[in-house]
Amino acid sequence: MGFKCSRREILTRAAGVTGGALAAGAAAKAYAAEGPGETHPPAYCLNTGTIRGQNLTLDKEIEVAAKAGYQGIEPWVGSIDQYARAGGSLKDLAKRLGDLGLSVESAISFFEWIVDDDERRAKALERAKRDMDLVARIGGKRIAAPPAGATGQAVDLLRAADRYRVLLELGGQMGVVPQLEIWGASKTLARLGEAAMVAMESGHPKACLLPDVFHMYKGGSSFEGLRLLSGGAIHVFHLNDYPATPPLDKITDGDRVYPGDGVAPLRAILRSLRDIGFRGMLSLELFNRDCWKLDALTVASTGLEKMKAVVRKSLA
Repeated sequence: MGFKCSRREILTRAAGVTGGALAAGAAAKAYAAEGPGETHPPAYCLNTGTIRGQNLTLDKEIEVAAKAGYQGIEPWVGSIDQYARAGGSLKDLAKRLGDLGLSVESAISFFEWIVDDDERRAKALERAKRDMDLVARIGGKRIAAPPAGATGQAVDLLRAADRYRVLLELGGQMGVVPQLEIWGASKTLARLGEAAMVAMESGHPKACLLPDVFHMYKGGSSFEGLRLLSGGAIHVFHLNDYPATPPLDKITDGDRVYPGDGVAPLRAILRSLRDIGFRGMLSLELFNRDCWKLDALTVASTGLEKMKAVVRKSLA
């Protein structure tokens, strides 16, 4: 799933968290050699937060993603848990996903793996294990690892790196890779550079990042920083947009808009991702209450059309 090309796979596997100019240049040439347009387009994923306000059950969210034309889905772990508690079979759901051609590229959860308190962190790892199990049972590959529980305090980044390694080791046992997710309003891991440092210093081969257009803007990260990464360090990229108003200090998750409907430099962002060899999923993640008032399939379909449109513009 994603950009399928053996040359790219070689580049991705050879890359670590950071990529040199030679690797990025080779990736760009390989992409350009395929020609303009969407001959080998990126794969698109629906983060179910985008239709969270419609209060659908997980199986219905999956149907929406499939009908809209997505290749992947990024559910919230709470929805997986609710589906199972209501008597739904996760084994059957995994088969249904396969039949519909949908992969579970990532999942959203909020266990407090990064906090300084030893007791809270131990409980968080137990929750992470349980959440990873739920994700794995529906065929999921990855899970988000945001700085939950540490948004109001700055955690030492080297300590965070040690804790991320522990989480990665747990993920290795469960078959689910935790992705470092930046949160722009947090005092810990608000910036892309902070997350990159934690990933690198973890010393783990599966360390990876989960960037987000809105969170990079909110946290003050330069989008140019993406060029210093390797595409192989990013498996899922949250694609969205933000308006010119409200201002940075007032803007919230709920102000996100469809890609292309705001002022984010999406063309440059997508070009940077292409140039560093990113071949993962572009996942639509909005929390816009106006979208939540609309039909879920309409929202998902519109979001996919707008993602494809900004990708086409980035190739022009």
